[in-house]
Amino acid sequence: MTHELLTIGRISVDIYPNDIGVDLEDVQSFGKYLGGSPSNVAVAAARHGRRAGVITRTGDDAFGRYLHRELHKFNVDDSFVLPVKAYPTAVTFCAIKPATDEFPLYFYGRTPTAPDLQIQAEELHLEAIREAGIFWSTVTGLCQEPSRTAHLAAHEARPRIGLKEGQFTILDLDYRPMFWASEEEARAEVAKILPHVTVAIGNDKECAVAVGEGTPDEQADRLLDAGVEIAVVKLGPEGVMAKTRTERVVSAPVPVQTLNGLGAGDSFGGAFCHGLLSGWPLAQVLDFANAAGAIVASRLSCADAMPTPDEVTSLLAERGRPVPGITLTEGVTLTEGAIR
Repeated sequence: MTHELLTIGRISVDIYPNDIGVDLEDVQSFGKYLGGSPSNVAVAAARHGRRAGVITRTGDDAFGRYLHRELHKFNVDDSFVLPVKAYPTAVTFCAIKPATDEFPLYFYGRTPTAPDLQIQAEELHLEAIREAGIFWSTVTGLCQEPSRTAHLAAHEARPRIGLKEGQFTILDLDYRPMFWASEEEARAEVAKILPHVTVAIGNDKECAVAVGEGTPDEQADRLLDAGVEIAVVKLGPEGVMAKTRTERVVSAPVPVQTLNGLGAGDSFGGAFCHGLLSGWPLAQVLDFANAAGAIVASRLSCADAMPTPDEVTSLLAERGRPVPGITLTEGVTLTEGAIR
């Protein structure tokens, strides 16, 4: 199997409250979902019909078996998901308080380490990594050994100059301070990976950790100077910008009623990969990914909330935004299955 998208890194069981708007100590019941950013990105891409797989590790336990079952349900290849007997599957709790825009995360089973940080370089299927249409990793995967060395080995096996036309290597700048001793440590590790990357994605804080403080354009330019071909900087309420050496595009926000902001970035990532693989113009890729992220922000869960292509194109059409692959005229209505 040649993957159109192959991700590496974090996986967990997300425990989300069914009680909205209260602190975690006041929640009475919860739901259980697949979680972990790179795993969610694979799920998001699979919802768009892409052949997606994930390289990660779970505990050798019931929650690990649950995650395999969920990956199967979402049509994500779990061939490279192996158990680690020494550590339990990680679990992540959150509170959901949309009125105050608070979605605090509480990580359990990640101290002193977690199974997905036990990926060994010698266990990697380097041919699968080289051949994947897109290889996606995150900064979180660099926070600890042996995962750090495994990530570097994966990128070294997929040199930027050796990529075929239509192949991309993406680094999600995904900086989470609780996993690092300092921002300086994270910046040093990111610097080792950037020479292998063709696309970098992050918000202003994540870009600052990677390449220093500055305006979004300054940060994008520094990423491009490091060799990245597409720098994507999320602008918060102002939308998202993508910059290459010859092009700068901004996608305005797609307003929705936010229920749970968690997972929106992963939906953005999976949809962004789908757009790149489809060969769309960068502006259309960005609009499509932006809308996909907005949809998940309006829903409770992450993996289970990932939208289909029809849901994304319908939202774009409703908001009068260009729809990739077609030209909308007045009176045209999108029908189920019309966009692929």
